[in-house]
Amino acid sequence: MKAIITAILGIIIFFSDLSAQNSIDNVLQEVEKNNTSLQAIKKQTEADKIANYTGIYLKNPEVEFNYLFGNPALIGNRTDFSVMQTFDFPTAYSHKNSIANLQNQQSDIEYQKMLNDLRIQTRLIIVDLVYLNALQNEYTKRLFHAQSIANSYKLKMEKGEANILEYNKAQLNLLNLRKESESIEIQRQASLSELATLNGGIAIAFNDSVYFQKPIPADFEQWYVQAEAGSPVLAWVKKEIEISMSEEKLSSAMTLPKISTGYMSENVVGQQFQGLSVGISIPLWENKNTVKYVKAKTIALQSMETDKKLQLYNQLKILHTKAISLQKTADEYKIMLKSYDNSSLLEKAFTKGEISLSEYYFDISMYYESMNKMLETERDLNKTITLLNQYSN
Repeated sequence: MKAIITAILGIIIFFSDLSAQNSIDNVLQEVEKNNTSLQAIKKQTEADKIANYTGIYLKNPEVEFNYLFGNPALIGNRTDFSVMQTFDFPTAYSHKNSIANLQNQQSDIEYQKMLNDLRIQTRLIIVDLVYLNALQNEYTKRLFHAQSIANSYKLKMEKGEANILEYNKAQLNLLNLRKESESIEIQRQASLSELATLNGGIAIAFNDSVYFQKPIPADFEQWYVQAEAGSPVLAWVKKEIEISMSEEKLSSAMTLPKISTGYMSENVVGQQFQGLSVGISIPLWENKNTVKYVKAKTIALQSMETDKKLQLYNQLKILHTKAISLQKTADEYKIMLKSYDNSSLLEKAFTKGEISLSEYYFDISMYYESMNKMLETERDLNKTITLLNQYSN
């Protein structure tokens, strides 16, 4: 029988988690579809991709026409016509195309980073909403009991069975709980407004009070390898290094001579000259220090990559340690609240007159405080896990 009950509870928890995950996924899909900033960034990314392919083709051909008047007039006039095309060293064009392709890939990475940031921001708001919904559910129960006690003492006052001190105490307790509940609702509406802002101004109803919690990775070092591979920041730096290395090759190619070829004709009275024209540009000063600069830039980017990796590792290691600590605290709260929940016993003792109203409020407030701390711990835990898993699937 116990095994059957355990199995049923497991199924209920599984479907609750599945429902929570589906709800979160639906919110994320809506936000990704409606977020105006993301839409603007997507359009900018498309424009940047077009811009990356500008300036990588042949230079414009040069056409020249001269009409020269002769002096004295007897020698006639002279007409010159030429068409010239300048070429960089052939390998330069392949390097330019390679850089454009890498820049487009980097634009996609930048967009993915913005999308990832939006998802994290949305998930953190969802964590707050789950916490506030759960807390509001708790206060609904507390208000119900407080209202019952206040009504009871009102009747007792009318019958002369209670004094004014106990009556006032019951009313003040009800007032405090009501105001705390209103404060929670204000925070909840503020979080819903934040969510609506991310959703392009479209309101989203979110009433879940249960977390869909990803497990904390047991082996941090093994898990970190996947997290590092999924970091858009590191991916961006790696792509920037690839671009810089391609720019090194391009700069080297641009230090090689440029060739210009074309057609030229010259007409004077009774004479015509025409044929091919070939020229060469010798790069002596124009690209001085260009290759040296790009090499230094590549070295700087490689140092930046090392620094970013170290920062990411330490950041995630801190979050991992914090998550384990918060998980332990949350589990302890759950066990203790389940084992030492005296709320029903206190209510019975108070109803039977075994304890006073002051004793009831004092003892029940300890339970309420522990419940609040457990919900806060669960909120902090899920925020930490959300940040910990921001680069992993």
